[in-house]
Amino acid sequence: MSQAPIRDGRDAGALDPGTRDALLQARHGDPFAVLGPHRIDDQRVVRTLQPGACTVEAVDAQGNLLATLDQPSEGLFIGVVPSEGAYRLRVHWPAALQEIEDTYAFGTLLDPHDLDLLAQGQHPAVHRQLGAHAMAVDGVPGVRFAVWAPNARRVSVVGDFNQWDGRRHPMRLRQPYGVWELFVPGLQPGARYKYELLGADGSVRQKADPVALATEAPPATASVVAAAEPFRWTDQAWLAERAGRQRLEAPLSIYELHAGSWWHDAHGRSPGWEALAERLIPYLVGMGFTHLELLPIAEHPFGGSWGYQTLGQYAPTARFGPPEAFARFVDRCHTAGLGVIVDWVPAHFPTDAHGLTRFDGTALYEHADPREGFHQDWNTLIYNLGRHEVSGFLIGSALAWLDRFHIDGLRVDAVASMLYRDYSRKQGEWVPNIHGGRENLESIAFLKRFNTVVHQHHPGVLTIAEESTAWPGVTRAPTEGGLGFDYKWNMGWMHDTLEYMARDPIHRRWHHHQMTFAMVYAYSEHYVLPLSHDEVVHGKRSLLGRMPGDDWQRFANLRAYYGFMWAHPGKKLVFAGAELAQPTEWNHDAQLPWDLLDDPRHRGVQLLLRDLNRLLAREPALHAWDGDPRGFRWAIGDDASNSVFAWLRFAEGARTALVVSNLTPATLHDYRIGVPHEGRWQLAINSNAAGYGGSGVGQDEAPAEPVPIHGQPRSVTLTLPPLATVIYLAEQP
Repeated sequence: MSQAPIRDGRDAGALDPGTRDALLQARHGDPFAVLGPHRIDDQRVVRTLQPGACTVEAVDAQGNLLATLDQPSEGLFIGVVPSEGAYRLRVHWPAALQEIEDTYAFGTLLDPHDLDLLAQGQHPAVHRQLGAHAMAVDGVPGVRFAVWAPNARRVSVVGDFNQWDGRRHPMRLRQPYGVWELFVPGLQPGARYKYELLGADGSVRQKADPVALATEAPPATASVVAAAEPFRWTDQAWLAERAGRQRLEAPLSIYELHAGSWWHDAHGRSPGWEALAERLIPYLVGMGFTHLELLPIAEHPFGGSWGYQTLGQYAPTARFGPPEAFARFVDRCHTAGLGVIVDWVPAHFPTDAHGLTRFDGTALYEHADPREGFHQDWNTLIYNLGRHEVSGFLIGSALAWLDRFHIDGLRVDAVASMLYRDYSRKQGEWVPNIHGGRENLESIAFLKRFNTVVHQHHPGVLTIAEESTAWPGVTRAPTEGGLGFDYKWNMGWMHDTLEYMARDPIHRRWHHHQMTFAMVYAYSEHYVLPLSHDEVVHGKRSLLGRMPGDDWQRFANLRAYYGFMWAHPGKKLVFAGAELAQPTEWNHDAQLPWDLLDDPRHRGVQLLLRDLNRLLAREPALHAWDGDPRGFRWAIGDDASNSVFAWLRFAEGARTALVVSNLTPATLHDYRIGVPHEGRWQLAINSNAAGYGGSGVGQDEAPAEPVPIHGQPRSVTLTLPPLATVIYLAEQP
């Protein structure tokens, strides 16, 4: 027999007016002290807040009525239920009937040890603690929410499931950690949600989840409950080989890409990850690139920021599909032998109202003082990296990308802006450090810890710094006083060589040092040579557009420059479109001009880059000693009058390479260069080859003659084609 229903007296569990009003007005900071089941005078009293409901009943697991709750105030229901046994709430809405578990019948959710680690900024899996997680609690399926907002007076979960009403699901504050948590029974992946916060300043804000694992596609701004397991991986073989593929001695040729502007479908739309994978992956493998580097794909509100103004540090942008689609994309890259690097932005974040700015009514993630907390160049806010929870939030983001999506490397954006307190600021616009200096000690400590933690948890993963100054030890280990990155972008090489190549050849002799200077410091760090997206926007012109002369000379200059770059010490990076010799600047709203490949001049540049990549991978002399001074020797570095550069590349047990760049329009005949080996030197690359769009002038091989020159026991005489780079390989020793 079912138990007879109980109807409590009107005074059982009654609330004082102040408490009642605080609940009804969403001002109460401790809802679990009031709502849910409570022992009062040996009775189990249940209180629930259901604004807009007509009636609320308590029922048992079989649906039998246990009690009809009184409604002393609009939306507030109170009743007595049997002292033992489970109960559910049956809510009668004007147009629907809903039967739910009582959210406020569940105990605390997060383990105190995890909360301690979060407070210390030391948790290795922030994304598994904070945010929204579909799970079962006490056998009941639902979603656990948790958010850090230590100064908020009240935090609620709002979404479609409660009509975005902040009164319905206020959260429990876990003191002294400042973390609010709540389990919402019955909720499933795919649900949209935000947090509504009554801030320390008295304002009410609805904020996206800082640790959301999925989001709505912009311009919508809600967070989305992600699937518990986004993907089943098949890349175990790649992961086992990754450390070897990415060691300093390995060839590294990186194709930088903005996912939304590589290719558009027949309707002019950016493809999702699935469609992009179908075209992009075989293309890059065929072109011989070892890695794909994606501009930031963490969720960002404004597409025109290219992802560099990020708000969803844990979520791949929904523009190209759900998280599992991105995971599948990475898995397919790995199956094809292609590594994936993602740009990551811990330096700053945008001021959008639904984001991190004054998250709990205070400057929580950012510095309160604009001299420390506002980026004048980008109109963004600067993370307060001296706060443990903020540092832990960001490092947790990095680990989440590596853990959830098997990313092979993180390129850290705007490192220079993080290292200096006076970055892009005039006197009086910045705050010195505790020693009175300009170095940002908190950022330095953060970067060291970021690199240490990443390499501890994911050996073999690359970290790469975009750092444009002469800061020492960027790629030295933190234990040796360095920042701990694997590579640094060589911005000096990029600026010097592009400036040189933009000059009319008649003037280049006066600027010869711009092409040689990088070798003065080439082994002070481990470098990537970057021709990135930043060099083909904002009026800088495309790479082809920078080259001087008529059409033939512009293409020849560009091909010679690529040959120079691929044979120079340092790993390689080019932005999408570089292989097409794109004549115009990059437009993030349009696809690459693929029709250019109908022109043999553009097709020739593409073929040259393909062959340079294949040669780079095949010949250890061109990559194995990139970080070793033994791997490079000038043959001729001072022939400014002819604008000729010649050098040798070495590696243990490998064929020696001789590289010569003639950067004038004149063919040079019988040009003698010293070499260390006897035998014949075979042509491997001639950027002037007819198949690349050149004139075909060149020399297929050259015997080493016993004529000492340039400090070498032998020499070769070559015909140097105009505006060209040639690479010769010695016979096998």
